[in-house]
Amino acid sequence: MSSVLYDVPGPKARLYSFFGSVAGTLVILGVLAIAVFTLAQQGIFDANRWEIFYGTEAPDVWNLILQGLGATLAAAAVSAVIAFPLGVALCLLRISLVPWIRVPTQVVLEFLRGMPVVLMMFFVLLVFATSQFVAVVAGLVLYNSAIFAEILRAGIQSLPKGQREAGLAIGLQSFQSRMIIELPQAIRRMLPSLVAQLVVLLKDTSLGFIVGYEELLRKIQIMADFLGPNFLFPAFFMGAAIYILINIAVSRLAIAIERRGSKKAAGGVEHATAAGAVPTAK
Repeated sequence: MSSVLYDVPGPKARLYSFFGSVAGTLVILGVLAIAVFTLAQQGIFDANRWEIFYGTEAPDVWNLILQGLGATLAAAAVSAVIAFPLGVALCLLRISLVPWIRVPTQVVLEFLRGMPVVLMMFFVLLVFATSQFVAVVAGLVLYNSAIFAEILRAGIQSLPKGQREAGLAIGLQSFQSRMIIELPQAIRRMLPSLVAQLVVLLKDTSLGFIVGYEELLRKIQIMADFLGPNFLFPAFFMGAAIYILINIAVSRLAIAIERRGSKKAAGGVEHATAAGAVPTAK
């Protein structure tokens, strides 16, 4: 049996793959062991370096971390809520059948995708004299809306042409077909890419410290500068752990939403079959 893209590996290929996986795992474990040993020699794991999280200074430290975390989540949430609908609108304009709408939108998207996020934050802050929060949100919205638009456009173009033709055949207008038939399928199909971009958006909030926005990274830097170089690694390690946990939570939430949507779709098929519909032969 073979796949469309490649043949199913035989016994020898599976054996090579197994030994390659084992060798790769051993290399990674070796690198981690060397890193841990090096850090231990430098005294990184000494208890006195980590007492800032449970000692007398812990309330102030955690208060500072929570303030930064709140600022990070606020900027990410507002940016995502604005960027996704704007990305949908840009996607629909980008795939418009009218050239004088489609071509300028394509130019705008290429411009936004090519501009660094930090530069857009600086531009909004200096030109419009906004607050740091508005500058960070504006930069994230401009960049990520363009990325969302391209992701959704790829999802719509990957659908079979019969989807659109069927919508037009039953009397839907072009815009109605896009919104009712094509766009929901594109969102479900491109959900992993959309979630990955949300994770990127969340991490890009750390660029806000360049324009003076005191998000999580900036708060940790302030804390490390105040406590001294001995606490630099524990402070940034805690920040990295928080970022990783948030990103994992976002990914798990997206997986749960995707599974729930799949179950609803499956339930609809079963209900139709039970009602007497004849299933299509594959």
